[in-house]
Amino acid sequence: MADGESGSTAPVRRPRWRAVAGAACGLLLVAPAVLAVVRLFGLDDGTVWALPMAGLPYAAVLTVLLLVASVLLRQRWAAGAAAVLVALQLWWLVPRTVPDGTDVPAGAPRLRVATSNAFLGQVSPKAVVDLVRGERVDVLAMEELSESAADALDRAGIRDLLPYRERPDRRDTVLYSRLPISGAADPAWPSTNITVQVGGRPVQIVAVHTYYPLGDARKWAQGLHDLRRAAPGHLRNAVLLGDFNSTLDHKPMRDLIATGLTDTHAELGAGLFPTWPEDHPDFPHVPPMIQIDHVLHGPALVAVSVSEHRLARSDHRAVVAELAVTG
Repeated sequence: MADGESGSTAPVRRPRWRAVAGAACGLLLVAPAVLAVVRLFGLDDGTVWALPMAGLPYAAVLTVLLLVASVLLRQRWAAGAAAVLVALQLWWLVPRTVPDGTDVPAGAPRLRVATSNAFLGQVSPKAVVDLVRGERVDVLAMEELSESAADALDRAGIRDLLPYRERPDRRDTVLYSRLPISGAADPAWPSTNITVQVGGRPVQIVAVHTYYPLGDARKWAQGLHDLRRAAPGHLRNAVLLGDFNSTLDHKPMRDLIATGLTDTHAELGAGLFPTWPEDHPDFPHVPPMIQIDHVLHGPALVAVSVSEHRLARSDHRAVVAELAVTG
């Protein structure tokens, strides 16, 4: 029998580089897979997983790239695993990029609120006053505002624009208001709060500044749990705004929103717009990467607009939101 007529066939061997690349794809999939498990079961609640959970959207981008690479490399098992992860991540992330499309009733009174982290009192007072004036802010929440920084804001003219304020026990979280404050603060809320009248309707505004998970994850989670426990019975006409030190993927934040609150960014399809870090001295060349500053509202309000603003010497972008009071 001639050689060409042999009945045996030599096995086809894949190039070594393809096998190595496929194995690399599999190894790189471990990180997004672990993060997906943490997100799925809420394992970041008060644990060390709180910090990496903030990067879930970037893990999704990595997973998409690995899916494409696995398909091109014909690594079926890696492509299958990546496809499952991509589907799960899209299920979590896509809804916050699509506007809810809620109609705003004609003639509904409007409230413009803003939140800014003063970065341990270092924020430019002129920048804050210019923001309030330019954006026609009705209520401003300031976090990490020292007494000297509050005095600097007064000298810059904040009282001329927002003459009313609430700062209990010299806390570093302050609420400034153009509208008169109605009555005393509600003790049910664990943080600075006021009630104002908007078109004859009461709106309760709560300034939020939770601990950061890198310092103490349990303390961070406890701050959000305290807000969640206060919410039932108090959130219909409530606005919670400030530095939550949490993204929409963190379990304690999701539990808080599940009480009946709506995130303004997600409502308007801007749920991935980052607010931190901004010119942080520890990350001087890193642009904003994650969204941890939020405006949440109860069912008696509807979001009209939301925007982020850079303020000199603050490590957060300020957030300005316009809300319509509908109930």
